[in-house]
Amino acid sequence: MEKTVSEAIAYRRSVRRYDPNQQLNTTDVQNCIREATLAPTSSNLQLWEFYHITSPDTLKALSKACFGQSAASSALQLVIPIVRKDLWKKRAAANLDFLSGQFDAQETRNAKQEQRTLKYYNKLVPTLYREFFGIFSFARKIVAFFIGLSRPMYREVSRSDLRVIGHKSTALAAENFMISMAAKGMDTCPMEGFDSKRVKKILGLPKSAEISMIIGCGYRDNNGIYGPRFRVPFEEEYRAI
Repeated sequence: MEKTVSEAIAYRRSVRRYDPNQQLNTTDVQNCIREATLAPTSSNLQLWEFYHITSPDTLKALSKACFGQSAASSALQLVIPIVRKDLWKKRAAANLDFLSGQFDAQETRNAKQEQRTLKYYNKLVPTLYREFFGIFSFARKIVAFFIGLSRPMYREVSRSDLRVIGHKSTALAAENFMISMAAKGMDTCPMEGFDSKRVKKILGLPKSAEISMIIGCGYRDNNGIYGPRFRVPFEEEYRAI
């Protein structure tokens, strides 16, 4: 029986060793990746890709690029969320096509809402994501600063800000994936310890792509979890205002 959301969150642990005698069903993992893509994402641009690694040779090469850590070397499969900020034009166009179709299908059309929505993807998104040797990024920061002197203004407009936004959205999707896996009784471990240059070469990624994390997948071994879970007391983290 599949776990509830609360049960899956409690069950999920960073599993460092996987049982080699329990095989993962590739389709089950693929379905969890499909659920990952339902995560919220900035401007619905979905600037991500998910690489699902099942090839033994590629797993071995990636394990080496992850410094041989057990969460990678014992993993039965790997899932690698990739940040693709460079795909913003393609993804904005896909949103425009979808939204235009939705507006065309409406019996009663709201002209203002339609104009505002289409303007967002036709003008605002290109204004935020278009770059020219960092010049546009710097200009956006200056404009945001001066507008912000007189009224509330969105200020995360630089190239580095948008990079952070891309990683945040991709990390939300990665967490969706890990919770989905946990709900079905499968285990994961997100890893940040890897040689990104070598991983990109193994996967054939373009220079503009960025690796969010590498997620080991399998079923936990008896010694797969390194001790009880520790969390800072909730009272130190929670603030009610």
